[in-house]
Amino acid sequence: MNEFEKDVQYKGNDFIDSGVAFVISFGFFATIFIIATVIQVIAS
Repeated sequence: MNEFEKDVQYKGNDFIDSGVAFVISFGFFATIFIIATVIQVIAS
């Protein structure tokens, strides 16, 4: 057994972390898309 697997520094759930990262990145790109759409509607 690997000695590092016995005493890990971070005991949180990786699934929750990746879900939060997905939501944050999705929100960022959705915000950029919404801003670009608003600019396009105003310009036309």
